Amino acid sequence: MTDLLTLEPQRNADACVIWLHGLGADRFDFQPVAEALQRVLPTCRFLLPQAPTRPVTINGGWEMPSWYDILSISPTARAFDMPQLEASAQQVISLLEGQREAGIDPRRLVLAGFSQGGAVVLHTAFLRWQGPLGGVLALSTYGPSFNDLIRLDEQQRGVPVLCLHGSQDDVVPRSMGRAAHDFLQAQGVAVDWKEYPMGHEVVGEEIQDIANWLQALLG
Repeated sequence: MTDLLTLEPQRNADACVIWLHGLGADRFDFQPVAEALQRVLPTCRFLLPQAPTRPVTINGGWEMPSWYDILSISPTARAFDMPQLEASAQQVISLLEGQREAGIDPRRLVLAGFSQGGAVVLHTAFLRWQGPLGGVLALSTYGPSFNDLIRLDEQQRGVPVLCLHGSQDDVVPRSMGRAAHDFLQAQGVAVDWKEYPMGHEVVGEEIQDIANWLQALLG
C-alpha cells in the first residue's frame, strides 16, 4: 500500500494498531490521536494507510480520498461499490499479514477505523480475515455488509470490539452504528457500546476511553 504513515513506538514493537481514516480525510487525520495513545502504549506500532482518491457519487462525483464509492446511504437504503470495498479490505489484510510476518502476534493486532474507514475494518475483520485478531475499534461507523445470513465462526466471535458513536451524528446516524453493534452482539461477539453527545467527530472523552480499552487489551 502506498502512502502509509508508520509510527514506531518508543520501545521494540510487540503490538500494532492499523487505523483507517474517514471519507475525504487522509492518513494524517489520526496521527495526533495515535501519538497520544503511544504515550500509554510504548510498545505499540501504529499504521495509518491512505485511501486512494476517486469520485464519490453521493458527493456529486467529486474526487476525494475514499476507500470505496458510496452510491447511496441511509438507514434503510445503502449501495456501495463492492469491488472497491473488497480491494480496500485486501489492502488491510496485506498490512495484517505484513505485521504477522514481522513477528507481531496476530492476537496483538488491532484494526481501527473512523466512519468509512471503520466500515472497511468491520468488513475485513468479520468477513475476510482468516486468523486470530486482537480487537476492533469502530468509530462513528456502520457494517457495510452485515446481514441476517451471515454466521460468524468461533474465532471471529472471540474478537473483542468497541463501538463508539455520537448521539448527534448527522452523517452516519446513531441507528446505523447501533445496528452494527447489535449484529455482532447477536452473534456472540464481546462488543461494547459507548455513546457521546457529539456529531460526526472525535472528542477527548472518547480518546480516553479508547486508551483505556487498548491498555486493557494490549497491556
